[in-house]
Amino acid sequence: MRTPRVADPCMKVVLVTPEIPFNTGAIGRTCVALNMELILIKPYGFSLDEKSVRRAGTDYWKHVTLCEYDTWEAFVAARQPARDHMYFFEEHGAQSIYEPEFQKDAYLVFGCESAGLPRSILDGMDDRVFHLPMLNPKVRSLNLANVATAVVYQAMRTQLSG
Repeated sequence: MRTPRVADPCMKVVLVTPEIPFNTGAIGRTCVALNMELILIKPYGFSLDEKSVRRAGTDYWKHVTLCEYDTWEAFVAARQPARDHMYFFEEHGAQSIYEPEFQKDAYLVFGCESAGLPRSILDGMDDRVFHLPMLNPKVRSLNLANVATAVVYQAMRTQLSG
């Protein structure tokens, strides 16, 4: 586990078993731009040393406040996030990302590109699962990095306007 380099940032992005290095790199870059911590839950579908992660994060990857956990359970045990501070994002979430008032120290949790979040993580959290609206039914899903960026900016809207 790598220790974060900056004082405890408010909101955090959590990627559970990410598969595509470009998405992780791009999300890392967004985290740098907004002083957010990026939390990665293993296993990954790539090595963090891969050129594609660094390329997507450009020269900002070295500035990512990164913390890694071997499992979801290890993350929960170490961080002990309050239930109402966790927000899960799935394409079939019951609520839109425009509905909640995000906590300042929110954990914004995203699953892997091919399967989303495991049911074991979502069990009992139906009221904490949100979706990014898509108006055209021809689109089955959106790119993880695009969704994460849209969610992060929506979640931070009150902090950024203050």
